[in-house]
This record gives sequence, C-alpha cells and structure tokens, in this order.
Amino acid sequence: MAFNFLCLVGQASAAQYSPNFKGTEITEFVNIVGRNLKKTMIIDPNVRGKINVRSYDLLSEEQYYQFFLNVLEVYGYAAVAKDNNIIKIIRNKDAKTAAIPVIGSDSNILGDEMVTRVLEVKNVTVRELVPLLRQLSDQAGGGNVVNYDPANVIMLTGTASTVNRLVKIIERVDRAGDQDVEIIKLKYASAGEMVRIIEAMNKPSSGKSGKPTFLIPKIVADDRSNSVIVSGEVKARERVIRLVKRLDSELATSGNTYVHYLKYSKAEDLVKVLQGVSESISSESKSTKSKSRSSTKRNVSIEAHESTNSLVITAQPDMLRSLKEVIRQLDKRRAQVLVEAIIVEVYETDGISLGVQWGNENFGFTQFTNGPATISSVAAGVEAAKTTKGEFVPALLGDNNQVIQEGYYKSETKGDFTLLGAALGSASGLVTGIVSGDWAAIIQAVSSNTNSNILATPSILTLDNEEAYFIVGQEVPIITGSATGDNNSNPFQTVDRQEVGIKLRVTPQVNEGNAVQLVIEQEVSSVSGTTGVDISINKREIKTTVMADSGETIVLGGLIDEDVQESVQKVPILGDIPFIGHLFKSTSNSTRKRNLMVFLRATIVRDSGLMKEISESKYNYIRADQIRKHEEGLSLMSNENMPILPQWQDKLTLPPSFDDYQKKLEDKNVDLPKPPTTTEGVATEEKH
Repeated sequence: MAFNFLCLVGQASAAQYSPNFKGTEITEFVNIVGRNLKKTMIIDPNVRGKINVRSYDLLSEEQYYQFFLNVLEVYGYAAVAKDNNIIKIIRNKDAKTAAIPVIGSDSNILGDEMVTRVLEVKNVTVRELVPLLRQLSDQAGGGNVVNYDPANVIMLTGTASTVNRLVKIIERVDRAGDQDVEIIKLKYASAGEMVRIIEAMNKPSSGKSGKPTFLIPKIVADDRSNSVIVSGEVKARERVIRLVKRLDSELATSGNTYVHYLKYSKAEDLVKVLQGVSESISSESKSTKSKSRSSTKRNVSIEAHESTNSLVITAQPDMLRSLKEVIRQLDKRRAQVLVEAIIVEVYETDGISLGVQWGNENFGFTQFTNGPATISSVAAGVEAAKTTKGEFVPALLGDNNQVIQEGYYKSETKGDFTLLGAALGSASGLVTGIVSGDWAAIIQAVSSNTNSNILATPSILTLDNEEAYFIVGQEVPIITGSATGDNNSNPFQTVDRQEVGIKLRVTPQVNEGNAVQLVIEQEVSSVSGTTGVDISINKREIKTTVMADSGETIVLGGLIDEDVQESVQKVPILGDIPFIGHLFKSTSNSTRKRNLMVFLRATIVRDSGLMKEISESKYNYIRADQIRKHEEGLSLMSNENMPILPQWQDKLTLPPSFDDYQKKLEDKNVDLPKPPTTTEGVATEEKH
C-alpha cells in the first residue's frame, strides 16, 4: 500500500515543499517531483523499486531538488540534466559515460548532481596520486578518477560533493609537494666539497632511509659560480642552509694544501697546465688589486706524486677553487677508438706459350728466347749426357776357335746430365723433341693460370690523440754494404733488417659528436724473390688523413690494373705462311689483373659496456673457429691436442688443494705414504 503525501504551501515569494513518500514506486516519485518542479523527466527502463522517505522541514525549490538528487543517489540512481529543461534518470554506474556537465573552479554546483572536473596538478606526479584518490571515490557507482601523464592532469567524475572533496584533497597535497629552490653563494669553501659533505651526512648508515622522499632535500653544486643549489621541503631546505653557512667560514691561514687523486689523467701532464692557469690568474689578480695596499703575494705550489697519480696543490682558497674546476673538467674518461683495416687483394694471371725450334748438326737452326728452354741449351745437355765407351778388346779364341773370353770395352765414361737438367728444369708444360738424322726439333706448349685472394683485417685500439702502431710480419736482412781487406782478405758485409708484413700506424682524434679524425699509415709488404744484387720486396702503402663517423666503413684507396702482353718471335717470310708458319715462330701471351682495395672502420668506444661487447665478440669469434677445427678433427693425431679457449670471462680453474687431493685418494681406497717415524736427528737429516 503506497501512501503519498505532499504538502505544498504557496506564498507570494516562493513555494515550499514537505515531501513524504512511503512504499512509493520510484518512477512515480520521479514523476511527482518533475511535475512539482515543472521539469520533463525521462526514466531509464532499468530504474525500478520502491522508496520510503520523509522530510519534517519545509524545503525551498532548490532544497527540494537537492532532496530529489539525494534520494536517487541513495537508491543507486542519478539525474543527468539536459537542455530544454529535460532530466534523464539513469543508473548511477552509467552516469560516468553520459553527457554530464564539465565544471571549473568557478562552478557553484553542489550536492549529488553528477559532474566532471579536470584539475591540473603542478607539484606532484598524477600517476602516484591517482591510486590514493580512487580509494576515496565511489568507484562502484558513478565515480571515476583518470590521470593523463603528458599534461599531469586528473579527470574526476562523480557527484558534485564527492568531486569537490577530492579537489580540496588534491590542492592540499599539491601544496605539500611544492619544493622551492634556493641558491647559496659560497665565499670561502668549495661548492663540490660542500655538497659531498652534506650528502655524506644525509646518507643513511643502514643503506635505507626512514625519511619520506619529499623530506630529503636535493643538493647540487654549481662549480662555475661556486654556489650550492638546494631544493626540497621548507624545513629541510632551512636545515641545509644553516649547515652550509656554518661551514662556509674563513680558514685560520691564508693558504690550503689539497691532495687530488686523479682518475684518468696523468699527474705529470696536468702539472704544466695548472701552473700556466695559476700564473694567468695571479697576473689578473695583480692588475685588479694594483691600487689596493692590502694585496699580498699569491704563492702557488703544484706538485705531482707519481706513485699515487695525485696532485698536491697549495694555494689560497679562491685560487684553489679555480684549479679544482680545471682539474674536474680535464680529469675525464677519454674516449678510445677501435680502428679496423680491411685489405682485399685479388690477383689473376693467365698465360699461354707455343713455339717450335729447329736445329741441324751441320748448319744453323732457329732459336727463340721467349720460350722456357732454348734448343741450344737442350742440345748441349743431350751431348753432355751421352755415355762415351773406351777401347774395344776383341774376344779370345782357342785352338778350335772356341771363345775363351768375350770381347769387351776397357772402360766407359758416364754422361753428365747437369746441363740437360738445368735446361729442362726451367721448362713447364709440354716440351718434346724430334730427332731424325741430322735434324732435330723441340716443340713447347704451356698454359698457366694463377689466382690469389688475400684478405687481412688488422685492428688496433688506442686512446684519443694517442698514436698506436701494429705490425705482423718478420724482419728481413738486407745487405747495405760490403768491404774487403788487402789481397781480398777478411771480407765482411753490413746488413740492415727491414720489417716486412702488415703494418698499421694510426693517431685518432675524437671530435665533438660522433666523428673521428684519423692520421693513418697503412702498409702491406712481402718478399717477392731475389735479384742479382739482393732480395726484392713488394710494398703497398697508404698515408692519409680522413674524417669518419663512428662505425662507418670508408675506403682509403686502391689499385685496379690490367696488363695484357703478347710476344711473337718468328723467321721472316717463313713465319708469315698460313698454318705452316707456326713451325717457324714462337708465340707467348699473358694477361694480368689485380684489384687492391683498403677499407677502414673506426668505432668510438666511450664506455666500458661497448668495450666489453667488442672484446667478447672478438673472443667468441676465435673460440668458435677453434671449436670448428676441433669438430673437423685431425687426421693423424688425437683431437685432445687441439687447444680451445674457455668461455668468455670464465673463472680460472686452479689445481685441487692438498686436502681435496688426499680426500680423493681416500675415496679410491689408495694407501697414502706415511711420514717416517724416526728419531729427531734422522728427521732433521731428511729435512735437510
């Protein structure tokens, strides 16, 4: 049974309401309020149920509307105001996605009307603040809290009372996070040393600080102006400022002695630089204080301690601060440069020779010099190789003409094959001879083909502006002079040794950015053979200065040449006869192609991480090649003889200790030798 009572008291100024609903359908409640407030109500089909509510006070029209919103909020519904005096009644959880009004800081909307507000946060991070606000908002209903990190803003959705409450919380938290910055200019102390002392005091002994993050001030030293910059909460800033001012006091003496341990630079190299800087500062100070009677002589002492690579400086405080700043800027980790040169040489030669040479015992012959062997040298060798027989002794006959002893030659001389071997030793391919009566002929035919592919990749690592030299090769002796004494006695020669192989000399200079300038001397040399005087050396060398980006491969230089030669020797007229003319001439053709290129790649190594990566890559390349050869195996030996590098950065495996070795023998039940139990004198003798 529903009992609805509405008391309406009409006055000249405004109407007043006394709502009283008991067991009333919520749709009927909405319609009654809409009729009283002269608003059009649109009710969602999901809105249903009964309400029980009563007010003992007379309510104005505004209070009556807020009473209406409060009832809807309690029963899980919300009113969304639209244009043309229309209000939609929907479920509370659907209101966050509806077209609810977006209000600003000047809005006067109160109560349970659904609104959205965008709030900018200036001093704290919204990502850390949003999880706390969600615990205070009605997430199960129509409330919602969303953060937008790029603009550091928070979007709040919910009833006006809840949104206004969250806004007040955010404003107070944002003020608590406001951290101002103060700059303290020091007069006597060093800013860097001051920051080090304060940070050491604030550092917790256990490793974890119990203070909140916002209570810990941030302190930075500005060495250029010798100032300390403090940022943080007000009380924390004041505590640091008081400490800095107490420490920034004048020393009892006019000079300080300071010891600075260098990290990267050499102390001997910095001494000259610092002495020059101190002299320049002293001269400027004298010119500034020339009119002042209180100006004193500025004595500065700068010494290097080589054993600890440190600087010992004695100077006045302002001079000491200037020198510290110079040291700080110079004592930095220098970049390193890995220079890798790639030398590629492809060499191809092709040649063919064909010739016929004639000879006769009684008159001249044809002889060509462009063949590997001449007919004269072969003929001389054949003649020398003949065996010469001695005087013949006839057979001895008996009375009945019986042969008592066979006839024989007294002696014979074996032929000498030296000349023939020398003549044919220089020949290659097909060399054949024909002898008929007094005539002889030699036919020579040879084809040659040579291919070589040389690839060398020397690499070297050096510091910035430091020359590095690399060589892989040998020292070859070269005769530089000779002399003999009287009557050709006591002869001697002077010999110099020349480096032959792959050489790389480089001086890098790292510029600002990612480029490096390189002064390069690249040489590849080898012994090609001997001459009538001494040995001959092939040499390919490049001297240049280049600019390259880090990791970029550039070409330093190269040579591409092709040589074609044809040599024809023939008998006039006879050599020109078609087909038959080949019997009276010798032809030799040769082609040579050579491609030589030198490439270079420079990589700037600024930190230990890249250095470790490069070293590990090179190390694993060698180890992988060793593993490949181990898998292929040796044909005549065991693979155990092939060395393999351990894995990268493996710990060194040491031999077992004596206790481990003894325990291992005990596990195998091996009887250990016992120490001799003899008298003291015997034991002493064995010890000796």
